[in-house]
Amino acid sequence: MSHDLLAVIPARGGSKRIPHKNIKDFLGHPLIAYSIKTALDSGIFADVVVSTDDPEIAAVAKEYGAQVPFLRSAELSNDYAGTAAVGADAFGKMEALGKHYSGLCILYATAPLLTASHLQRAYERFISTNADYLFACCEFPFPIQRGFFRNEQGRPIPVDAQSQGMRSQDLPPAYQDAGQFYFMSSRFVDFQSKLTINLYTHPDIDQYVLQCYEMPRYRVIDIDTPQDWEYALVLAQALQQMQLD
Repeated sequence: MSHDLLAVIPARGGSKRIPHKNIKDFLGHPLIAYSIKTALDSGIFADVVVSTDDPEIAAVAKEYGAQVPFLRSAELSNDYAGTAAVGADAFGKMEALGKHYSGLCILYATAPLLTASHLQRAYERFISTNADYLFACCEFPFPIQRGFFRNEQGRPIPVDAQSQGMRSQDLPPAYQDAGQFYFMSSRFVDFQSKLTINLYTHPDIDQYVLQCYEMPRYRVIDIDTPQDWEYALVLAQALQQMQLD
């Protein structure tokens, strides 16, 4: 395995819906510890860095083996700071310290169900496809073509009226961003750091190779609310007992 990629785990303080979320105890360890361990166990990174503005999170991250060579600026720690900008900031700061990387992986601190083996397989796909950008995805559990919106009067408005009468198995599957990790080539880090519009609407996007790595739905959880937290605990305990990949 190559060892010239940088892993960055964004973990700012000040979580509102789940106080101290990133270092809250999750089955015996701080939540962020799982992402740190997964990154280290994967063996694919030269450095595993936690980007945070919070000294308490920094101390916990170091305890579990991550590097925290700097604290993130307030400008990149508000509710509107994107993870791409945070990753690019960390990438630039590490290179300013004399490090050189072929690419970057942004790994979320809220991914306790992700395993090192899935991260390794995603990396292998990233390399084998010569991708500039690869992220984790999972299939929607229900055909999005048969979904609908509701107008102000509550009337259902189909996403695709022609698909409403079709069998689910006759519709092509659709996928969503799993919100787990994002691999980027160094040139894509530079490209994304300068974006002022949506990535997919940029006129130069076709110059870059984009890929996905599909994960099983039972390994994907987005922890934003207390209910998400409880659901993640249930899933994690079930996975421990069932020993699923």
